[in-house]
This record gives sequence, structure tokens and C-alpha cells, in this order.
Amino acid sequence: MEPIKKAYGYVTRIKEGQTQVLVFRHSIAEAGIQIPKGTVQPDEDTILAVIREMEEETGLRDFQVERLLAEDMWKNDDGAIHHRFFYKITVSDASDEWDYHPTGGGEEDGITFHFFWISSANEVELIRGHGDYLEPIFN
Repeated sequence: MEPIKKAYGYVTRIKEGQTQVLVFRHSIAEAGIQIPKGTVQPDEDTILAVIREMEEETGLRDFQVERLLAEDMWKNDDGAIHHRFFYKITVSDASDEWDYHPTGGGEEDGITFHFFWISSANEVELIRGHGDYLEPIFN
């Protein structure tokens, strides 16, 4: 079985001299706290996928993809193998928190994401796999 490509975005900002990372709480409580991410389309470059996913999931438009932080192979809870690409993204102008209805369609139709910022890797408990490369962001 071919691994499923996933593009993850650590959206960062500097506020009062401190690095912060964007996370969200799903309107479905069991989904936990996450970072924005999504599936890479067939024949789509991963950097284009992360840009598309950030726009669809956060509503942000004015951001810069800084660099690829990490790439790995990971076994999801359902047994599927994910080929994951984690990007560091910077934004200079974003609200402290907001609600957004993702525009990507599919299983995200009708749900709301509540976005907010964290200032350390241990501030909230992210769902499994989402915080795997947070340490380099905060250190």
C-alpha cells in the first residue's frame, strides 16, 4: 500500500519577543487540539500542498513558508502509513484567536476550527503526532 502524503504547517509568529505556534480546537471535541495539516493531492508538490491547506484550514493568506523542518514515515492510528512533511511557516499579522469554517470540503464541511497560539511545546496536549517537531521551533 502506497503511503499517504500529508503536509503539516507549524504557523509561527513572534509576539512580545516570544515565538508562538498556531493550533486549533475542533468543534468535534474528540478530535483534540491540532496543528493545520492535510493530504497532498496526487502529483502536487508538498510545498504547494501546505500553502493550500493553510489557506483552506486557517483562512490566512499573508504568510511565508520558511522551510521544510522534517520529513518522516509514520503509522497512523488506523494503520495507514503517512509520509509526513512538516513546514515552518511565518505570519506577521494574525489575530490572537479566531473561529474559521474550513473550505476544503469533505469531512470538514460544517465544522468550526477555533484557532489560538501557544508559546511552548508543553502548553497544550496536541493529538498524537502533531507535536513531534515542535521543540526546534521553540528552541
